[in-house]
Amino acid sequence: MTDRRPTVAGRVALLIRAGLIAGLVIAGLSYPLTALAGMGVKAGTDALENLPEQLTEVPSAQTTYVYAKDGKTLLTTFYEEYRRQVALKGMSPYITQAIVASEDTRFYEHHGVDAKGVARAFVANQQAGGVSQGASTLTMQYVRMALRDSASTPKEALEATEQTASRKLREMRLAIEVEQRLSKQQILQRYLNAAYFGHRAYGIYAASEVFFSKAPKNLTLNEAALLAGLVKAPSAYDPATKDQAAAQTRRNYVIDQMLKMGSITAAQAASAKKAKIKLKLSTPPNDCVSVNSEHNDWGFFCDYFKNWWREQPAFGKNTLDREENLRRGGYRVVTSIDPKIQASAMKHVLAKEKRNSPFAHGQVVVQPGSGRIVSMAVNRRYSLQQDDNGRHSDSAQSDDVRGNYPNTVNPLLGGGDMAGYQAGSTFKIFTMLAALEAGMPLSTSYYSPPRFVSKYITAPGPATCGDNWCPKNSSPSMTGNQTMWSGFGKSVNTYFVQLEQRVGAEKAVAMAEKLGLKWRTEVDKNLATPDHASGWGAFTLGVSDATPVEIANAFATVAAEGRYCEPLPVMAIRDPDGKDVSYQGKLVAAPRCKRVISENVARAATDAASCVTGYGAQRGSCGGWGTSEMVYATIGRPIAGKSGTTDNNKTAWFSGFTPQLAASAFVADPDNPEHYVGTGRSTISKYTVAETLRDALKGQPKLKFTPPSDKLVY
Repeated sequence: MTDRRPTVAGRVALLIRAGLIAGLVIAGLSYPLTALAGMGVKAGTDALENLPEQLTEVPSAQTTYVYAKDGKTLLTTFYEEYRRQVALKGMSPYITQAIVASEDTRFYEHHGVDAKGVARAFVANQQAGGVSQGASTLTMQYVRMALRDSASTPKEALEATEQTASRKLREMRLAIEVEQRLSKQQILQRYLNAAYFGHRAYGIYAASEVFFSKAPKNLTLNEAALLAGLVKAPSAYDPATKDQAAAQTRRNYVIDQMLKMGSITAAQAASAKKAKIKLKLSTPPNDCVSVNSEHNDWGFFCDYFKNWWREQPAFGKNTLDREENLRRGGYRVVTSIDPKIQASAMKHVLAKEKRNSPFAHGQVVVQPGSGRIVSMAVNRRYSLQQDDNGRHSDSAQSDDVRGNYPNTVNPLLGGGDMAGYQAGSTFKIFTMLAALEAGMPLSTSYYSPPRFVSKYITAPGPATCGDNWCPKNSSPSMTGNQTMWSGFGKSVNTYFVQLEQRVGAEKAVAMAEKLGLKWRTEVDKNLATPDHASGWGAFTLGVSDATPVEIANAFATVAAEGRYCEPLPVMAIRDPDGKDVSYQGKLVAAPRCKRVISENVARAATDAASCVTGYGAQRGSCGGWGTSEMVYATIGRPIAGKSGTTDNNKTAWFSGFTPQLAASAFVADPDNPEHYVGTGRSTISKYTVAETLRDALKGQPKLKFTPPSDKLVY
């Protein structure tokens, strides 16, 4: 049997014969009747055949929400259009009733194009001599929104909204198609999620948040009527202006329409119209500079997360695509930052160095075995507003350039394009690991004089003599026979240069690379090449730049007994459908770990590093003292680590780790590396790490380190 139902084009052709499309054109536009009516029935029908048969619906841009580790504390949002999809069941029934009453009272009666509405508008506009009424149904309006949102070029965007007869024809044809494919409830839901309400709020979820700071399911009658009234002209009826008269008039009109439709009672209407407009405006945060002022310090972590996102191929082919995806993709991101640990870290950082100091004091805390970053704290405010910043610490620039304190958006802790800071004797960990990996035991002994004439030719470093590089110790008490335990615990330079000569400087450089360090300055890049690394004697004393994230994660690798995990700022990433995002079969938010050194090598290094903190080695003698004994005294649990100062105290570091957490803190002047921190600041990083880890691990088991086997002891 032949299907005699009219096609989409057939339905519109019937309207042409009835003379109603011409009326529609005039109803919605200031177009002459002949613009379409003069085409004739056949020409008009032929024109319809060239129009698209089905609406192409591209998912609207949605807001990405970024939370702290608890999954509840909002860090910030990313969006181009503030929007979030919500189902009808998540909306107050008042808003669905109000939008129908406001925009299309015959919504449930027509099939996409309202013939009666067209006729009514045609007559009204003819009498008015212009456009006084429109005839676009809710479905036609939705089509227009969908065409706008799916536009990939400026030309397509213009065609979606331009005031032409052809646009109206296309809207009608597609509206009828949509009505054949979707239910009224589906159309209404899509409409309410796409409509623009002003103040960059797209969709009812955003509008409810922006104007009333509540979810759409909690909207009252007068609130719903107010929002529904905005769709026609968001600027003209904006209730956030001083004069709310226009907004109130429009709201009351919507309420009257709801009463006419029988959606509400006369008593409800009267009460709602008497109510004053009460807004609770909110401006949703956008990007890292909009992190809540109470948690402004989280901005540096947010910036690290954003840079990390840009590097993930799961979110696009290049950095621009990935950033656009972040702003439009509607993801729910649970990051790794722990609010409690971050608060403790900030407290201890600011107790040592105030924000108005030119010296940056910062700390990064990483979880061994996952690489997840649980804290990034620094004595700065993450802000673009730098008019009141202090003077630059370089006197040659101080008259023309302000310093980056207390406000900055520079990635002081890592993740951006900053090279970092010289990490000093912290780098001895790489030499020791390389030696242990080569089979040299912890008991390897060298006589360590006050100054040592190395085999290395003069290179960037703290001391030279003639053509050779000749480092010296910081204290005469370091002179004598040292092992890895005592040499590392006391940070004996002349011991470690001999150890580096034995194993090869290139092996120490390679070890640092295995543990995640990258070379960002031209000097470091050149010296780290295979042609030059073997002669980079000063490497073991930390003349290279590194970021706090890199150093903290390197020590976390040792704490994880040799398993390196990429630094990771996230716990989970879900798409708008609630599915975990994956790439090439792996979850994007999952730890990315691999073994880079053996368990026994890591355990041996930990045993020597326990001499530094005062906790003490399990398999050997620390030689009577360590450089950072206050660390164990403060934390009161097994802890290993390494202090690091550069020549003349340009910077001062401490990196410490337990089996559960690793942290690295520093103090330096990011604006001027030649501005020395001085001896008075040489211990603050040690206390910051110890106090932060103490607070973070309170109530957790005091886990002990596993001692190394005899193979790397004797």
